[in-house]
Amino acid sequence: MAELPPGWEHHTSRSSGRDYFLNIYTKESQWEVPTRPAKKADMDKVQCSHLLVKHRESRRPASWRCDNITISKEEALEQLQEYRRQIVSGEKTFEDLASQFSDCSSAKRGGDLGPFGRGQMQKPFEDAGFGLKVGELSGPVWTDSGVHIIKRTA
Repeated sequence: MAELPPGWEHHTSRSSGRDYFLNIYTKESQWEVPTRPAKKADMDKVQCSHLLVKHRESRRPASWRCDNITISKEEALEQLQEYRRQIVSGEKTFEDLASQFSDCSSAKRGGDLGPFGRGQMQKPFEDAGFGLKVGELSGPVWTDSGVHIIKRTA
């Protein structure tokens, strides 16, 4: 195979055996052989993980963990604050708690939401995500979905 343009890696899919190409900056992949250097990560994007606790007034009070969420907003906040305490104290990792307790399907990925730009998330979530430094953990963030703690990862 010819040399790839800068910023690309060649990989083989374990599921299909097909070759694909990974942009080392954005972690986006494509099947077609790249012909131009990889674009760097968009500065108008951030990457965050989150741990969501829903309550009975959430936009959709159900999740992969529970078909009918009945806890109050106050109880949701108490749970979330306890998870945050465990993370900050080092008792548990963010990823472990998000995997176990987040009411979002991103729990399968330790809470990772991947990169997102402005206008893609609910406004309070977007503002918090863009306001964090990489590695920083938010306090409670309320959205129509419930209450979150957010960790900026990129």
